[in-house]
Amino acid sequence: MQKARTTQEILVLYYSHHGSVRDLARHIARGIEQTSGLTARLRTVPKVSTVCEVTEAAIPDEGAPYVEARDLEECIGMAMGSPTRFGNMAAPLKYFLDSTSGLWLKGALAGKPAAVFTSTASMHGGQESTLLSMMLPLLHHGMIFVGIPYTEAALSATREGGTPYGASHVSGSDGNTIVSEHEKQLAVALGRRLAETAKKLAS
Repeated sequence: MQKARTTQEILVLYYSHHGSVRDLARHIARGIEQTSGLTARLRTVPKVSTVCEVTEAAIPDEGAPYVEARDLEECIGMAMGSPTRFGNMAAPLKYFLDSTSGLWLKGALAGKPAAVFTSTASMHGGQESTLLSMMLPLLHHGMIFVGIPYTEAALSATREGGTPYGASHVSGSDGNTIVSEHEKQLAVALGRRLAETAKKLAS
């Protein structure tokens, strides 16, 4: 009797304040799911409060569920996204990553592929430095990075977001600028490339 085919998953982990990073995450998920046998598992992180007594609800009011350590263990790859905060990833995402030492001790992420994505208010607002800042803890976890090659025509054509380090979006000062066609294409391409790489490594 033939065994049922199991579907493997890629984690798409993000923090989004105004929704731009969440939109990019959904396009990356589309790219992942263009690869047969793979699905995207979308997860987010709660806000960090400066008031000690304030806590977030256990389940978000909308969007993806909150991430758990097992999400990182169970998935065969990960895309991670954050808005830019002074050229760096946002505190909620960094706070979660700082809690993953248990996974590091086990080498749970070593050898898995990873990709990063971001959104900024302005064209030169720190997209690439934010992407690089997100790479650092994942490199410590032993993950293998996937970027966007210049064989993707949209990377040379874009006048908005998009870098070889990962997918990106220019949201405007009010955060209301929608993801452009080139930004969508590059996010989908990144998701697809991550999935294809993860599938090869997993086999």
